[in-house]
Amino acid sequence: MSDTKYLAWPFFEERHRQLARKLEAWAEQNVPHKHGTDVDTECRMLVRSLGAAGWLQHAVGSKQHGAAEVIDTRSICLIREILARHSGLADFAFAMQGLGSGAISLQGTPAQKDRYLSRVAKGEAIAAFALSEPEAGSDVAAMQCSARVEGEDAILNGEKTWISNGGIADFYVVFCRTGEAAGARGISAFIVDAGTPGFEIAERIEVIAPHPLARLRFNDCRVPLTQRIGEAGEGFKVAMRTLDVFRTSVAAAALGFARRAMDEALRRATTRKMFNQLLSDFQLTQAKLAQMATTIDSSALLVYRAAWQRDQGENVTREAAMAKLTATEGAQQVIDSALQIFGGLGVVSGQMVERLYREIRSLRIYEGATEVQQLIIGRELLKDIV
Repeated sequence: MSDTKYLAWPFFEERHRQLARKLEAWAEQNVPHKHGTDVDTECRMLVRSLGAAGWLQHAVGSKQHGAAEVIDTRSICLIREILARHSGLADFAFAMQGLGSGAISLQGTPAQKDRYLSRVAKGEAIAAFALSEPEAGSDVAAMQCSARVEGEDAILNGEKTWISNGGIADFYVVFCRTGEAAGARGISAFIVDAGTPGFEIAERIEVIAPHPLARLRFNDCRVPLTQRIGEAGEGFKVAMRTLDVFRTSVAAAALGFARRAMDEALRRATTRKMFNQLLSDFQLTQAKLAQMATTIDSSALLVYRAAWQRDQGENVTREAAMAKLTATEGAQQVIDSALQIFGGLGVVSGQMVERLYREIRSLRIYEGATEVQQLIIGRELLKDIV
């Protein structure tokens, strides 16, 4: 197990420390460190396993169906950090259950919560969050996927892309332009069940760190208005609130990858002999390890500061952006340093550091690329002055 001294920090309560210890013990026995070629099947199995063990309850905000009425940010960050250290796919499986159902947790009707959240928490239904489009990624307000109202139904047309769990999800929270106002104020959110007529998986997308990903197509897809989340035109607010809950946890996942890279580097440096001494005896190696450790602690402080502040009810737009920017960029540097310590072995397919090198890259992009986080931080700083 990685260094856990950080659990004594005042950001955490005893329940968080107990959660971390229990999950670590469970993950050691139940999370495979290596994956095969059938990623869809493995992801489904991980969701079922996480649900059966009760971990997915923490990803759902519901007094009846989840661990608490409001999602505890420190808990989901600890869970993502620990799962990511064991397996990128396990972290993905947990995170997408929360992100995919997050809008329902935040603003779903009682009927929607009863129908979907219980199954999500038990791992019996896989959720997906369908926001991005070919021409609308960071610029959400540019989306073109539309929904028009006909009687008691909404008719969806358009495409979504880069949708995690695309192709294996049982339902999708889809954001569409409904035209109540210009830009972001004319977007609504709908729950679309897999298999709904007019909805299809247009393309499966292969990426460097395999996980279920797809492009979705809607062609006169009819969805009852009872499947709308919130009021018409509130979709952008719902999407941003959902992302706000989980953005800090992306940084926590990056932290988990970095900690695993540090563990691997220390193991390699203290066992690899070179020029009649250990690799760890070289001052250059010690300096590299020191920088890695400092980067990890710096990231952890920002991650759990943001998580703690959010759990106190504070607005953490700036703090969450700082955490995501620092943790994801820092993890990339830590993992690159670990791979360098491994030398040629580090680029061999299937080696842990090689897998981490592929896993970390997407975290610097999704849920707000590094450059977007910089813009957010700058905007928030200037807001207090201008």
